[in-house]
Amino acid sequence: MGSNGRSNFDVLVVGAGPAGMAAAARAAESGARTGLVDENFRPGGQIWRSACEDAPTDARHWIQRCTSAGVTFLCGMRVVDHLKPGVLTAELMDRTHEIGYQQLVVATGARERFLPFSGWTLPNVMGAGGLQAMVKSGLPIQGRRVVVAGTGPLLLAVAASLQKHRARVLMVCEQASWITLARFAVALIGQTGKVAQAAQLKKELKSVPFVPNSWPVAAEGNDVIETVTISRAGKLEKIACDYLACGFHLVPNTELAALLGCKLANDYVQVDDLQRTTVPGVFCAGEPTGIGGVELALVEGQIAGLAAGGNIGAAKDLSAESKKLKKFAVHLERTFQLRKGLQFLAKPDTIVCRCEDVSYSRLERYQNWRSAKLQTRCGMGACQGRICGPATHFLFNWTPDSVRPPIFPARVESLAALASHPEPEQQTAVGGH
Repeated sequence: MGSNGRSNFDVLVVGAGPAGMAAAARAAESGARTGLVDENFRPGGQIWRSACEDAPTDARHWIQRCTSAGVTFLCGMRVVDHLKPGVLTAELMDRTHEIGYQQLVVATGARERFLPFSGWTLPNVMGAGGLQAMVKSGLPIQGRRVVVAGTGPLLLAVAASLQKHRARVLMVCEQASWITLARFAVALIGQTGKVAQAAQLKKELKSVPFVPNSWPVAAEGNDVIETVTISRAGKLEKIACDYLACGFHLVPNTELAALLGCKLANDYVQVDDLQRTTVPGVFCAGEPTGIGGVELALVEGQIAGLAAGGNIGAAKDLSAESKKLKKFAVHLERTFQLRKGLQFLAKPDTIVCRCEDVSYSRLERYQNWRSAKLQTRCGMGACQGRICGPATHFLFNWTPDSVRPPIFPARVESLAALASHPEPEQQTAVGGH
């Protein structure tokens, strides 16, 4: 294993998606020595995954601003621990790296929510965003039959992306009702950017059936998925397919913020108008504060970066725009709230924790996450509860008691390095060179 490294910054941003890049750029433009750390080898996050190649205009814009302002990119580093106040520990492929900071911006984004149903662990049953990412990375999809199902705007974006790669998108199944979606459409009036996006997606998907009041009930197949059974307006319909791209909206990545001691409310990180958390010197922007889309993430990122960089006046100037966009986030949450009926998709033998092969019947006898975890190892696998945690929260209303380091799986060598770390008083001062 390689030797440990060390970096120090005035402002450190964790997460190189839209919120993170906007935060880093504005902090650096304010004169702060700024670092941007992300586990991926290129900036862009999930939404701008190919940001250095076939990048959208916004992605190129913020990468250029970060570069011009002198932001230090620390790509390929996964933050695994909060060593002490002012120091994070990240893991590279062959070593650990300590990152000191004066101000910290957490912009860790969100992930897809998965709900267990019969056959959801079959090969080629994938997360909607996961399949999109794999196709962008080279997975051949041309001519393959794909059903996209779940809930949220991501479904349409994924369907359009897959169709551009010449997949045969058979259907987009949305669990929300027509009435709920109609109310959401009315709420978009006045937000020209959102309306334009919706119109463009509708145009691109004009040949693809969009079916509200529908969701997957079961996937069947021998070695891989061959058919999916859809509940469509109360009637079951079996569809032959090669892939099922399935995702039930998004879950905020709040593990790092929780580890730092930031207060969470309704599963989101609590922030004020300047994106300050309840921990001094720690800001949060983007999806961890509420699922609100790219535009809100960019504005929140700018506010956080400006405030962290000491430019409070400029940060306050963006507060009105932030409040306007947060209204859209409220409508988004209300529209794509999961219906209670989805709690009954899992059968007794349906696997809920994929990492540890824990079935629904083994979990339903327990009263909380802690007892189920102790008795069944649910949540103790490689994903560390990132998949089964949100599922059991929906199924049983369970909430994890705490977040403990490492927040991602780490090598034994990295854990040993953390354990042998010198006491805080022997450390280099935070922000030193």
